[in-house]
Amino acid sequence: MDYVVGNGSSLDERMRVRQPTVCTERPDPGSSLRGYYDRGCYGSGHSYLCDSLNNHQNTVNPMPRLARCLVGGTFDRFHLGHQALLNAALDVSERVEVWITNDEMSAKKSPILQSFEDRRDAIMSWADYRITTHELENKIGPAPVRKDCDSIVCTPETLGNCQKINEMRLKNGLVPLEIIEVPHTLDESGGIISSSRIRAGLIDTDGSGWLSEDDRNRTYIFHKGLDEELKKPSGHLFTGPESTPEVAMSAAMENISPGGIIAVGDVSVATLLEMGVVPDIAIVDGMTKRIELENKVDISEFSLILSAKNPAGEVTPSLIESVDAALHSDQTTCIEVDGEEDLAPLIIHLLSPLGTNVVYGQPGKGVVLRVTDLAAKRQCRDLLSKFEVKI
Repeated sequence: MDYVVGNGSSLDERMRVRQPTVCTERPDPGSSLRGYYDRGCYGSGHSYLCDSLNNHQNTVNPMPRLARCLVGGTFDRFHLGHQALLNAALDVSERVEVWITNDEMSAKKSPILQSFEDRRDAIMSWADYRITTHELENKIGPAPVRKDCDSIVCTPETLGNCQKINEMRLKNGLVPLEIIEVPHTLDESGGIISSSRIRAGLIDTDGSGWLSEDDRNRTYIFHKGLDEELKKPSGHLFTGPESTPEVAMSAAMENISPGGIIAVGDVSVATLLEMGVVPDIAIVDGMTKRIELENKVDISEFSLILSAKNPAGEVTPSLIESVDAALHSDQTTCIEVDGEEDLAPLIIHLLSPLGTNVVYGQPGKGVVLRVTDLAAKRQCRDLLSKFEVKI
């Protein structure tokens, strides 16, 4: 592989970019990606089977060791792609400085990004002793003026920034940094593992989808062994008189996140509408406490009406498809369920972006608000895995 360490005679030579060393042995089909990334194996967006990138017999073009490498980024929802990036830095450098964007910068990117402290803690819980973390206050950071660093790691998107940094270093009379460009880490479907896709609710931090196509085509049957687990309020319970549900609902609305609002249940939907709040998605079945309502919810406020067949105690492909369609619509949507919608929150959390507000009534107690996060998604995936599957 063609590379220089920074002592080239011309700008073009100094500014060359090298790729990290990779192993040429591919993983077995169907093997878990995490096992390979945990061993620090990566390259061209794929995982490779080896125990050490520098010692494996199939390693190609070993690179000279560098002293101090800089890595910058947001590092929201620390994932396998982040790990591959830092592993690439650790593989070529004795020391690695990770510069994490501060809260002020991150807030401009998304309102649901984790705090600086949470993002730093996630890195440090994974990192080894050669990694230190620092707060990044601007897009460039200290790289243009640091004399004690010799390299910088980037992704294809941030390569241009690194080249600009080297131009600034040349103007400052400093040797350009060795640029290590790390290819994207791909998920099981071939998509890029990224924080934005995780926030969109598409994948988890390991690159696994929350509900596969096969899963979406199955019918799940509730069994009594899960009754107690499902009866427990999963989220924040706002209490209030059952005769005046707007008391609890008003408290819930004061605590919502920046994301959309999904209301499940006729009483919850009707209460929000009476309060002048049209949820982004509503799911109703014409029942309350499994008794048919005399006065149906007025759904004329919604721009799109969908229907789903979902018998009591089941989660059907029809319900899953309707929830997915509603989430992809840019119109306020009401799903009318022929059957029962009680189990809909399981599917809603699995398919929704992070930060989505899911509200539903808790009989005799009040209103539950659960904001979709990774913990909610994992819990719902675990619960759904315990359901029986209709063949």
